[in-house]
Amino acid sequence: MAVDKDKIHPTPMLDVLEEGPWPSFITGFKRMRDEFPSQRINETINSMLGQLEHSYETRKGYWKGGTVSVFGYGGGIIPRFSEVGKAFPESKEFHTIRVQPPAGNHYTTAMLRQLGKSWEDHGSGMVTFHGQTGNIMFIGTTTEGTQHFFDEINEYGFDLGGAGPCVRTAMSCIGAARCEMSCTNEHKMHLKLVNNFTDDVHRPALPYKFKFKVSGCPNDCQNAIERSDFAVIGTWRDDMQVDDEEVKAFVAKKGRQYVIDNVITRCPTQSLSLNDDDTIAVDNRNCVRCMHCLNVMPKALHPGTDHGVTLLMGGKRTLKIGDLMGTVIIPFLKMETEEDYERIVEIAEETIDFWAENGLEHERCGEMIERIGLANFLEGIGIEVDPNMVNSPRQCSYVRMDGWDEEAEKWFDNQAS
Repeated sequence: MAVDKDKIHPTPMLDVLEEGPWPSFITGFKRMRDEFPSQRINETINSMLGQLEHSYETRKGYWKGGTVSVFGYGGGIIPRFSEVGKAFPESKEFHTIRVQPPAGNHYTTAMLRQLGKSWEDHGSGMVTFHGQTGNIMFIGTTTEGTQHFFDEINEYGFDLGGAGPCVRTAMSCIGAARCEMSCTNEHKMHLKLVNNFTDDVHRPALPYKFKFKVSGCPNDCQNAIERSDFAVIGTWRDDMQVDDEEVKAFVAKKGRQYVIDNVITRCPTQSLSLNDDDTIAVDNRNCVRCMHCLNVMPKALHPGTDHGVTLLMGGKRTLKIGDLMGTVIIPFLKMETEEDYERIVEIAEETIDFWAENGLEHERCGEMIERIGLANFLEGIGIEVDPNMVNSPRQCSYVRMDGWDEEAEKWFDNQAS
């Protein structure tokens, strides 16, 4: 089934990328070209390699956009039309289809085989798990193949993800299914957000993209704080759980100096101390949930039992004003009832509505907050100001403190009422 040798495009520049000790994506492409049991895919990958070699030679990219969609949807497809399609006809259309993954990326082998079979039938066979937004990226199909592939996967339960100025594909960590640090029901929160904003995923109508990501603990395995507009982070508000016997066993195994060097002194707020009897004392008032000590000593140290979530908004990678980390909007919210989950959905709705009305074109939510100010943003979405919203309070020694007592009393009065 391989491509005829006289039709294989020479790739001397790409061949260099196979040198060295590390695996090369070029080797994978060549294996697909030469060994994949589909003549159509063999020829498609051969053509794509030829164009990629041509791009390396000329130092130019030859993929252009356009408009490709499936019936009823306005997003989910990234169009790729080749400007050198006459020279490389088998890959003149090489669209990428974004598909939403299951919450927590829980796949079965049967599910993966089913997706793979559909893509072999209608696409190039190239798949990425997962793109930066979180989608399964099915890379390389024709305009006709796009609709056929979507219809097939939709029959067995999969849907397109976001592309363009819309709500993008939500992501959640593997959570309590396998992680003992989990402090919330990540997958339920993921499901609530996706179901509520499905229309905004499929029909782009926003200033730019808006991302939800859910991490079950402050380890933030989804990198939600730094790459999502709306981050839900599981946390706790009581004391960290300490198993003294397990601490002693850890110290006996590793030695006191190891614990001092790798646990105690690495606490960013110096909230830990090693007692003479080889137990650990925790200053919980100053613990900032960095998770380092819990990760090093997972049997001995564990999150508290009063679980909930923190909401942060405005995280993103570089665009107009550089990288932004999420800003705390809700310091702590218990997640015990359906109303608690609906509360988060309502906050998300208010946020997207306010941003859609006040954001500039191609402006992320975090950039809007920087432009109009956090106070105006909070007023716009109906959230009360909270001291936990102060940016880096421990790092600034030049803050006027006159009047703080009066303001604190006002805040406590508001909380009580």
